[in-house]
Amino acid sequence: MDIKAELNLRIQEVNSILEGYLPESTGFQKNLIDAMNYSVMGPGKRLRPIMMQETYKLFGGKGKVVEPFMAAMEMIHSYSLVHDDLPAMDDDELRRGRKTTHVVYGEAMAILAGDGLLTYAFETAVKAFDIEPENKGIPKALAVLSRDAGVYGMAGGQSVDVELTGKRLDKDTLDFIYKLKTGALIEASMVIGALLAGASEDDIIKVSKAAEAIGLAFQIRDDILDVTGDADVLGKPVLSDEKNDKTTYVTFEGLDKSEADVKALSKQAIDILEGFSGESKFLVALTNMLIDREK
Repeated sequence: MDIKAELNLRIQEVNSILEGYLPESTGFQKNLIDAMNYSVMGPGKRLRPIMMQETYKLFGGKGKVVEPFMAAMEMIHSYSLVHDDLPAMDDDELRRGRKTTHVVYGEAMAILAGDGLLTYAFETAVKAFDIEPENKGIPKALAVLSRDAGVYGMAGGQSVDVELTGKRLDKDTLDFIYKLKTGALIEASMVIGALLAGASEDDIIKVSKAAEAIGLAFQIRDDILDVTGDADVLGKPVLSDEKNDKTTYVTFEGLDKSEADVKALSKQAIDILEGFSGESKFLVALTNMLIDREK
C-alpha cells in the first residue's frame, strides 16, 4: 500500500466533506465565519476524521451518517488549535504553515472563531439524525463527542496544561494531560466510528484501548519533533515547549526512550486493530506512518 497516496485521497475526501458543512460566508457576521473557515480549511492531516471514517468502515459501516461527525470533529480540533495559539496560551504565529488565526483576524475575532467552531460542531453533528434517524449509535456518539471535547476530555486536559506551565510536573500529571488534551479526541473519533457502525460493546472497548495508545504515541512524537524537527517541515515553530517552559515526555524519558515508547505504543494499537475481522490495513499503515512522521 502507498500510504501517502491513500492518505492524500482521504484528506481530499475530508476536505470536500468539510466544505459541504461549513457555514456560508455571508451576513453581518461574515468576518467571524471567514475566521472560522480559515481556521478549519488550512492544510492539515485530518487525522481524526480519517480515523473515524476508517473505524466506521472497519465495522461494516457503508453510509454517510459518519460524515457530519467527521466534520464536527475537525471543527472541534480546529477550535482547540485557534485557542491554543492565542497570546494567552502558546502565543504562536504559525499553524499548518500559515499565519495563525489571531494574527490574521485579531485576537478577539480568533476567540470568537473558536467559540463559533465549537458550537457549530454540534449543530453539524446532529445532522446525522437526518441521514439515519433509526441509527441507535447517534445519541451515544453525541455523548462521546460532548464528553471528550469538554472538561472530562480535551478542555480539561488543556486547563491542567495551562495551569501548570512553568511548574515541574510529575509523570502521572503529564500522563493525565496527554490522555485528555491529545488522546481524548483521537479516542472519541475511533469510538464514534465504531458506534455509528453498530460495533459490539466488547469491540468498542478494544477500539478505545487502541486509540488511547495511538493518542499517547502521537503526543510523544509531537514532543520529539518539538526538539528535533524543522520549522519549515513542521509548519510551526520548534522549541515551543522550551520557550513556554513546559515539561514534556522528552523531559522525563529523553529522546531515545521516547522514540522507543512511540514504537511500543504503536505496536499495541496495531495488535488490537489486526485482531478485528474487518479490513484494518489502512489504519495499521497509518499508525505505522505516525511513528516516523516529520510533521
